Amino acid sequence: MSDLVTIENLSKRFTLHMQGGVEIPVLSGLSVWVAAGECVALAGPSGSGKSTFMRMIYGNYTCPEGAIRVRHGGEQVDIASADPYTVLDIRRSTLGYVSQFLRVVPRVPTVEIVAEPLIAVGCDKSEACDRAKVLLHRLNLPERLWSLSPLTFSGGEQQRVNIARGFAYPYPILLLDEPTASLDRDNREVVLQMIAEARDRGAAIIGIFHDQEARDAVCTRAFDINSFQAVA
Repeated sequence: MSDLVTIENLSKRFTLHMQGGVEIPVLSGLSVWVAAGECVALAGPSGSGKSTFMRMIYGNYTCPEGAIRVRHGGEQVDIASADPYTVLDIRRSTLGYVSQFLRVVPRVPTVEIVAEPLIAVGCDKSEACDRAKVLLHRLNLPERLWSLSPLTFSGGEQQRVNIARGFAYPYPILLLDEPTASLDRDNREVVLQMIAEARDRGAAIIGIFHDQEARDAVCTRAFDINSFQAVA
């Protein structure tokens, strides 16, 4: 197996500028490698830095210390030091992220939201929408909702839209933040099957799974992030 994600000596502190510059330590000296075909579960209690770590990999949070290297376009690129245009290019074709929250432009139909990652890499819009419909059908989202904005959907429906969008394009690397939260058992099983399929095609997956049963079903190993909590 080849490593698609290489993280070395990563550390993170938050500075509260509106509160006298108080620093909140989060992570210190974290190193981990994730190979193609692995699904690594981040283990640790709430507040241990799992979501912060995921956002650092995606480039939402800065990385003041350490390296976050991903294989992109045949090269190892350090997200921690990459310019914003490079980070956006990595997100477009290499790094997918399913967060716990759906953030979309108002009034855009659900089917177009799901199709957007495919359109972004040059796929024909009609073909992209056809792929989106297959995913929405698989995730049991009623067809009557496909032409509507998902902003008024229930939490479970929004989560399924989020998942469909994250899996529309076959990203080599996937970040999954509680992908089965808010889902009923049937849809949970569909999502777990989709994760297993992505893993089997060779994706490197890093996920937060508080559901032990879900973790056991799709993850190849666990990584205890609690061991790298920073001390004030």
